[in-house]
Amino acid sequence: MSLTEPGLTDDQERLYRYLLRRPRAGSAEAAAELGVPGVPQVLDELQALGLLDGHRIPLPPAAAVDLLVRRRVERTSRELARLATAFDAVRDLAEEARQGRAVELVERIEDSEEVSHRVRAMFDRAEIMNAKPLPRGRFPYSDEAARTYRRRLADGLVSRTMVGTGALRDPQELAYAREWHGHGDLHRVSAEPFRPMLIVDRRIAFVLVSPGRPDAGTLEIRQPGIVSVLVDLFERLWRRAAELDGLDLTEAEAEVLHALAAYDKDETAARALGMSLRKYRAHVAGLVSRLGAATRFQAALRATERGWL
Repeated sequence: MSLTEPGLTDDQERLYRYLLRRPRAGSAEAAAELGVPGVPQVLDELQALGLLDGHRIPLPPAAAVDLLVRRRVERTSRELARLATAFDAVRDLAEEARQGRAVELVERIEDSEEVSHRVRAMFDRAEIMNAKPLPRGRFPYSDEAARTYRRRLADGLVSRTMVGTGALRDPQELAYAREWHGHGDLHRVSAEPFRPMLIVDRRIAFVLVSPGRPDAGTLEIRQPGIVSVLVDLFERLWRRAAELDGLDLTEAEAEVLHALAAYDKDETAARALGMSLRKYRAHVAGLVSRLGAATRFQAALRATERGWL
């Protein structure tokens, strides 16, 4: 097999094969024997590809072929991803046919149901970035949409969601975030203020016109420059955000955990904490989910292992 198939040029392959036979040969000697012009440049190219070490000694054949094949696969994957963007034109044309007008690069959508329809239609994409102060957020999932989204996550959809720290004081919101985190929609928590946004495949963004006024509508943005700025903003916030699994116990969670260990009945524990039974049980469910436990007893054991009890 020729090494041009996984990506080497003829000159690169000839020089690599030569160096396998004569690993200590100099560039002048190689140029004379092979008749390859610009041997020093080809040596630099092989070294940049990782096929030669710092002393210009060639990588063993098995390792070299493995490296070249991996590079070719990665390059092919990137090319396929770029080609996949061609289907955006199909979607745009279908949307134009449905609406009876051209799809704009920045479009204001007044109808929240229309926004939800468009977001659900994008569940087949490859990457989702979602920033929402509340875990349930601007685009809550119906049961059917939730099942579809879980299937897409299982099939390899890359999804990241950033939520605000304040919202997680609510045990139901915390449990909701942890549930989706467990399905593969990775969550992080930011103490910084941020505007709600949803970015699809780094090419389409949905942004609320006014976060304080849900009736003000949503912008669907396809203008590459604007979307690029929003992607950069999301990535910066994501890097500074805290891991959901690494959060310390809140004061309320700590109290509930100790009450869970101290009392046999939920009613007694809730009364001792001065908390409604419903809220107490929501906290317990959140703790069980957070600890990855199947039962309350297992949750108590894992909490002890972590030093929370």
